[in-house]
Amino acid sequence: MKALTPLLFLVVLPTIISIYTPDWPSLDSRPNPDWWNEAKFTLFMHWGIYSVPSYCSPVTDSLLCYAEWYWIYSLKNGSAVQKFHNDTYGPNFKYQSFVNNFKAELFDPEEWASIFKSSGAKGLVMTSKHHEGYTLWPSNLSWNWNSVDNPPHRNLVADLSTAVRNAGLRMGYYYSLYEWFHPLYIGGNPKQYVEEIMIPQLYDLVLTYKPDVLYVDGEWDHDSDFWETKPFLAWLFNESPVKDVVAINDRWGNDCRGKHGGYFVCEYSAFKGCPPNGDMTHPWTAHRGMGQSFGYNRIDVYNNVSFFIHLLVDSVSHGGHLQLNVGPTADGRIPEVQKQILLSIGEWLQVNGEAIYSTTVWRVPQDTQTNTTFYT
Repeated sequence: MKALTPLLFLVVLPTIISIYTPDWPSLDSRPNPDWWNEAKFTLFMHWGIYSVPSYCSPVTDSLLCYAEWYWIYSLKNGSAVQKFHNDTYGPNFKYQSFVNNFKAELFDPEEWASIFKSSGAKGLVMTSKHHEGYTLWPSNLSWNWNSVDNPPHRNLVADLSTAVRNAGLRMGYYYSLYEWFHPLYIGGNPKQYVEEIMIPQLYDLVLTYKPDVLYVDGEWDHDSDFWETKPFLAWLFNESPVKDVVAINDRWGNDCRGKHGGYFVCEYSAFKGCPPNGDMTHPWTAHRGMGQSFGYNRIDVYNNVSFFIHLLVDSVSHGGHLQLNVGPTADGRIPEVQKQILLSIGEWLQVNGEAIYSTTVWRVPQDTQTNTTFYT
């Protein structure tokens, strides 16, 4: 009788790779990256031509007066910003002329990165292009309206990204989908602007600078089909060099806020509605400046550090995150009051970070009797 020799079979199971299609059910099925969910605290930064006039008057214009909207406010008849502009620079002084004073001569990216690191934040998102259209990298689609062709004659995106990453932090970029005065956008064929300017610039940002966060804004004129953002996101999630790590926000069209995107954003007065839809399981962030503006405002009124620590704790206990904005000056300094707020938050996190970083929502987010005790 012959002995039977057992046969061993090696079964190789194929690796399951998610392929995302350009529709919201598929794109929304992609998990938000773990690193962002665990970070809990990151920084944002508005820096551009608007940092030169650095003015907005919240008393007479609106409760919140964003200094980065100076160009638009200065054209609004009867506004406090228009009066300031005319009195200070003259009614014939064009906004574009401010570019000559955006010199960033005191900009030290390593010093900035050290401050950001000391704040306890896990990353930074910087403006690559705001609604004014001026890019902080040498985009060939923004000829003579970028930080290399014009003052300060530096690739600010590259310089700061290198320093931030060398400090061990994540790096991301804010990008405005629309531009207030781009001739293609306002000239009767905005679709041409989308296809020839906006989408190519987004690809350029991703392929050249490899963001950990891609935060878009300025979407409110049109829906995501018009902006063609769903096909772009399918490429971002499937093929881009950051497909496994990039986090995205929820402003990819006027049909998206609080509905579509990796994390939802609650900006300033919207905090009372956070988390969006009351859902503490979907990633979300509180998003605001240290005063009443994102861009640097010379007459801004700042909150104290206790306010921001409370906001951080409140947000995290409800499943959220704090994305706190820094507004540097045109000559390249982080204002001292902002720097001290950041360093004080960092000191608090050195003691209490265990209750913040990498935490999850507990069954009760806070003590409803005192409203001063929070749980993670």
